[in-house]
Amino acid sequence: MPTLDRDGDVLILDLGDDENRFHPDWLTAVNTLLDEVDQAEGPKALVTTATGKFFSNGLDLDWLGTHPDARPDYIATVHALFARLLSMPLPTVAAVQGHAFAAGAMLTLCHDLRVMRADRGFWCLPEADIHIPFTHGMSALIQARLTPQAAHEAMTTARRYGGTDAHTAAIVDHTATEGEVLATALELARPLAAKAGPTLGTIKTRLYPTALRLLRDTDTPLD
Repeated sequence: MPTLDRDGDVLILDLGDDENRFHPDWLTAVNTLLDEVDQAEGPKALVTTATGKFFSNGLDLDWLGTHPDARPDYIATVHALFARLLSMPLPTVAAVQGHAFAAGAMLTLCHDLRVMRADRGFWCLPEADIHIPFTHGMSALIQARLTPQAAHEAMTTARRYGGTDAHTAAIVDHTATEGEVLATALELARPLAAKAGPTLGTIKTRLYPTALRLLRDTDTPLD
């Protein structure tokens, strides 16, 4: 399950040590830890990472398959997490140490900056291959955070980007060796911690009004 640690002014959210799929219990745990981040006083920044082979493999499709009636509420909860991270009033950095697929890849896009391991691991939006369309909110998030060319390729071809290719496509901002992903993210986050506060939250909200509106709008069709 997710855990929260602190290194000076930087809070470190570890998503877990398995596939870190978005099971409802996992979503609750992440939001509870983000409540702690919100309540932390003084300069602060957030680094989100994980332990092991995966950053996150995205939606818990097995759980969804056995709870079809819960799908609208489940997707609304996922959307709310994306909106929360995208507009957090503090600097955020994703330290992508392993595979980030589907909603797990989208989760990285909710952060201000992304660092990805250069030699192993893939960033991928496989929806075209698994025949699951992006919601309106997810589409808006991806298009808001990637260049038009990268968004089109990633969304329509389900390409698996290694760290170097992801950096070339501006999907991630930096690459690092296996042992340096978290350290690099911390180095990026520390000098930004003093910027935390309502002004930064307002700036982000005004940067991404369409994505945030669609992610927060529970009346928007899911398909």
